Amino acid sequence: MTTILQGMQMLFVAFGALVLVPLLTGLDPNVALFGAGIGTLLFQFITKRSVPIFLASSFAFIAPILYGVQTWGVAATMGGLMAAGVVYVLLGGLIHLRGVQIIHKLLPPVVVGPVIMVIGLGLAPVAVNMALGKTGDGAVQLVDGSIALWIALASLLTTIIVSVYAKGFLKLLPIFSGIAVGYALSLMAGIVDFTPVQQAAWFGLPNFTAPEFNINAILFMILWRLPQQ
Repeated sequence: MTTILQGMQMLFVAFGALVLVPLLTGLDPNVALFGAGIGTLLFQFITKRSVPIFLASSFAFIAPILYGVQTWGVAATMGGLMAAGVVYVLLGGLIHLRGVQIIHKLLPPVVVGPVIMVIGLGLAPVAVNMALGKTGDGAVQLVDGSIALWIALASLLTTIIVSVYAKGFLKLLPIFSGIAVGYALSLMAGIVDFTPVQQAAWFGLPNFTAPEFNINAILFMILWRLPQQ
């Protein structure tokens, strides 16, 4: 049971990030789901299931994807992301052969730290807008702000309390507990709408876009990716 609940927690955490990134960047969530599934299966096969991990969308790419789509279009941006992925694989091979210290020499904490801070600070407005019941960009009010804020605070406090004060196996499920409390309060407040679920098709195909290889987009994505290794 503990393994099942931990797996559900991982699913909820990864799924939220997986769907949110394409929604914020205007891309197709079905493509993200498909890619994450294939990537996770390959990862587990290659590592022989030695690492319990699910590969999902990276928040680090929200800003460059938005810029790339506006500047070069979706196809060229996808080509740049593919190139960044190839570089990631090559660096993985280099680490396997030479050890992780070579990356620490090329990209010391003084470089990586600010990049992580920029990513977090860049996403902070999105989190605040959503906690206030708005869309990520704050353009549309989806839920009454006061109700949304109370639900967000209850979820946050539940997560913190379980993480700090819970005992036994419950201490392993802080995020799951926060999600459960937030969802229960949302049901009680009547802000959960099942209409889109009822109207959704049972089956759907991802809207794939053939990549284009624009040298400017490729260099941009690679340079953005390197400090985040």
